[in-house]
Amino acid sequence: MREWVEHTTGRIRALGARRVLEVGCGTGLLLFRVAPECQRYTGVDFSAQALDRIRAVLATHPLPQVDLRQASAHEIDGLDNGSYDAVVINSVIQYFPSVDHLVVIPQMSTLPMVRLAGEYAGAGESRARSVAVHGDDDAATREYRHGDDLRRVHWRSTARTGELMVRREEQPWESRATVVLDTRAHAHRGEGPTASFEWAVSAAASIVEHLRHAGYKARLVTDTGVDIDASGGDTSLLDYLAEVQPSQHGDLSVAVDQVRRRSDGGLVIAILGLLDSAEADLLAGLRRNGTTCVALLINSTTWLNLATALREAADAAHATAGLGLLRTGWRVIDVPHGTRLPAIWPQVGRGSQGFAWRATLAETVSGGVR
Repeated sequence: MREWVEHTTGRIRALGARRVLEVGCGTGLLLFRVAPECQRYTGVDFSAQALDRIRAVLATHPLPQVDLRQASAHEIDGLDNGSYDAVVINSVIQYFPSVDHLVVIPQMSTLPMVRLAGEYAGAGESRARSVAVHGDDDAATREYRHGDDLRRVHWRSTARTGELMVRREEQPWESRATVVLDTRAHAHRGEGPTASFEWAVSAAASIVEHLRHAGYKARLVTDTGVDIDASGGDTSLLDYLAEVQPSQHGDLSVAVDQVRRRSDGGLVIAILGLLDSAEADLLAGLRRNGTTCVALLINSTTWLNLATALREAADAAHATAGLGLLRTGWRVIDVPHGTRLPAIWPQVGRGSQGFAWRATLAETVSGGVR
C-alpha cells in the first residue's frame, strides 16, 4: 500500500498541477501528501465518515486550500468549469468501465458581454424588447447595406463601431448565431492539449455557451458536415466537442454549404486555422443576406519554432488570408499562440480592426513576397 501511495503521489506531483480535484478522496491518503503543494485541492467522497476523518486531521494540521464535498463520483456537475488543472480518480477508476462513463468537456472561458452588430435577424420578439435591453440608439441600428437610404445613417454608432451603421426598420427580430469550427488537420499545428486545434475547440465551446446563455439561437457547424443546434439545454454539443478529433478529410466548402442551407441573416463566427487564397474566397460567399461574419483567424504556425525565413513566409501567408477575408467584408481577429479568448472577445464587436491593422497586414504581405 505504501509503495502504491508513493508511486501515485509522484505521478500527480510530476504534472505540476496547482488546482486539483480528487474524486474518491477516502480518508486522505493522497490528499495529505499532495494538497500542501497546491493552491486549491477539492476532495469529493460519498462517505461522510471518511470526510470526517479528514476534517479531524485538518483541525490540528490546517490546510486552508482544502475543500471537502460529500457526493458520489457522478455528482460533480456543480463544480465550476475550468476550475482545476488536474482531476484524480485513482481510487474510483474501477467504477468507470469505459470512456462513455467519463467524458471530459473542453476547457471553457467566461467571456465578457459585448454588443455584437448583426445579431438580430428573422422573426421573434418585438423591437420594444430590443430597446429595453440595449437602449434605443444601440438597439435600432445595423450595418449599412447597398441601397440603404443615407438619411438613415446613425453617426454615433458609426463612430463607435468603425462601420457605417443605419437605423433599423421596426420589424420582429431574433438573435441568431452560427459558430463554424475548422477541424481540418492540416490547418492546425502543435500536439496534445496545447495544440492550436485544442485552442479552436475550447474557443468554440466557450463562444457557443456564451451565446446560448445570452439568449441566442445558436448552432455549430464544421467542415465534416456536423450541424448541431446548441440553443437548448441538452449536452449534445459538449459531448461532440469532448470527442472531436482533427479531420484528415475536412473541407471548408462543406461548412460553407451547411451555413448557407439554414442561413437567413444574423451572425457567423468562424474559428479558422490556416487558409489559402482559394479558401478565403470560398468563405467570402457567406457575406450575403445581411450576415455579419467574424473570423478568429488562428496563426497555427506560431505554435511551432520556425527558422527566420520560414517564419516570415508563414506570417506572410497568414496575412494574405486575413486580407482576403477583410476585403470581402469579414471582420478578422488575429490569434497567435498564447492568445486568451476573453482578452480578444471585445474585438468581435468592434468591426474589422480599422485601417491601422489593414495597413499592418498589407505591409507583412508585401514584405513576405518581395
